[in-house]
Amino acid sequence: MSTPERLIESTRDLLWERGYVGTSPKAIQRRAGVGQGSMYHHFEGKPGLALAAINRTADEMRSKAAAQFASPGTAVERITAYLRREREVLKGCPIGRLTQDPDVMADPELRRPVGDTFAGLTDRIAEVLAEGRDRGELDAALDPAATASTVIAVLQGGYVLARAAGRTEPFDRAVDGILGLLAVSSLPAQR
Repeated sequence: MSTPERLIESTRDLLWERGYVGTSPKAIQRRAGVGQGSMYHHFEGKPGLALAAINRTADEMRSKAAAQFASPGTAVERITAYLRREREVLKGCPIGRLTQDPDVMADPELRRPVGDTFAGLTDRIAEVLAEGRDRGELDAALDPAATASTVIAVLQGGYVLARAAGRTEPFDRAVDGILGLLAVSSLPAQR
């Protein structure tokens, strides 16, 4: 792995573990196994490196979600695949956790990929739900945009509940709950 790659990957890990404030340039250098000169040769300090790391994490999240949403099946089956994919629940969402970091939220450049990721995921879930509604899989009264926002809120809230409890069961129950509500919205022929 090249030096810039090691720096980005180390920063990604540290942001997920410690947040932006808790991620010092020294910790990044130590984790990446590089010196200060190497870090500043490739990046304009911690903000530039953090932005590269956040963008990489956001791209990875969107790519994984896109694969699940593009898979065959009903709208509910595709959303189920997205919600039930393997996750490190007790570590929380690597993008969602950044919303709790005041320095990230105060910096428009660092905040942008966080907001764009949630907006993109919400839009894509709404598209999947609209497809399902238009194909007759879901009740015609279903509001895809509102329901998509609920799916994202439940997912992020599930992470919070699991982390607070120190176990994954609250996350699993939250996912079961939203999937149960989506099943109720499925037309009788789809159940």
